[in-house]
Amino acid sequence: MKILVTGAKGFVGKNLVESLKNIRDGKDKTRPQLNIEEIFAYDIDGTLEELETYCRGADFVFNLAGVNRPQNQEEFMQGNFGFASTLLNTLKKYNNTCPVMLSSSIQATLIGRYGEGEYGKSKKAGEELFFDYQAETGAKVCVYRFPNLFGKWCKPNYNSAVATFCNNIANDLPITVNDRAIQLELLYIDDLIEEMLNLLQGVGRRCEYDGLTPVDSENGKYYYVPTTHKVTLGEIVDLLQEFYNQTKTLVIPEIPNGSFAKKLYSTYLSYLPKEKVAFDLKMNEDVRGSFTELLKSKNCGQVSINVSKPGVTKGQHWHNTKWEFFIVVAGNGLIQQRKIGSNEVLNFEVSGQKIQAVHMLPGYTHNIINLSKTENLVTVMWANEQFDPNHPDTFFEEV
Repeated sequence: MKILVTGAKGFVGKNLVESLKNIRDGKDKTRPQLNIEEIFAYDIDGTLEELETYCRGADFVFNLAGVNRPQNQEEFMQGNFGFASTLLNTLKKYNNTCPVMLSSSIQATLIGRYGEGEYGKSKKAGEELFFDYQAETGAKVCVYRFPNLFGKWCKPNYNSAVATFCNNIANDLPITVNDRAIQLELLYIDDLIEEMLNLLQGVGRRCEYDGLTPVDSENGKYYYVPTTHKVTLGEIVDLLQEFYNQTKTLVIPEIPNGSFAKKLYSTYLSYLPKEKVAFDLKMNEDVRGSFTELLKSKNCGQVSINVSKPGVTKGQHWHNTKWEFFIVVAGNGLIQQRKIGSNEVLNFEVSGQKIQAVHMLPGYTHNIINLSKTENLVTVMWANEQFDPNHPDTFFEEV
């Protein structure tokens, strides 16, 4: 299959082209049914000769080209309607009736605040052009009305508030929020790309519109991405501030699979400047070695790294409720545990050569001994709760 992507250097185009490349090159094994032979990436700097070649050979067209921020309002119609006309006329010139996808906008509904905008009018005109093309040629046309988009590679200070907020907060630049209660409907780039790849396999989701709301319909005139997120500007800014503070608090926010928070966190990280990609951690050092907290979570405890120098014994304490995993990743050691009130000692020899996780049992005093005379013992330690200095639940007693 040969795929033509117009607007290939834009936000959606770049993400789509890279995903298609992964499939073409065999790096993405999740869609074995898709055989991508060639990708025609076309953008504003392409020539009409290139466009003709691509339109002659394409088996599917994603038309993502468009104008979002022109210097004057007239450019909306020229960029969003004019190029679409050129594209469709070129396909007709070569009698190519392959399926064509059009990226439109929810503003094309011309409802409410979208009623008078030139951008929405140009998008609506583009839609009608494609539907007329479908009626004339019999080609399959797939029109999507996208809400606000966000994700990696989206240009800040352009047409995405999320991209601007992510970029500015990541780079210590100011942001302006006039009304925290304003709600946005947001579509994440990976969810969009997933739908576009589904479309290549003939399983796109169709709909009709009830005002601004897509309603699933097997024979609907339009297509849509079913997974979107409705969030307020205040919620977005609060989450981004939490992400920003993570390097100081070490607390990973709750980011359940599929959640807006998870997608926003990935987006935020993509805007970090080089000097913030790495950050220092506080190493608590003494003659025995060091102990460093790595990450914390609100509900699932924390992870730390313990380094014990040769011959050193650490621990010698027990907990009522707290429990831990000790995972030695370098060196050779001995973990000992003894139930409080008992004389029986449980011994576990551990080594970075055979990595195991050892439970530190509640009600058992425990230690970890570096058996080497020359090498440090490095242990990853996970505790089921964050350390609370006001309620440490830690009591000294030798094993």
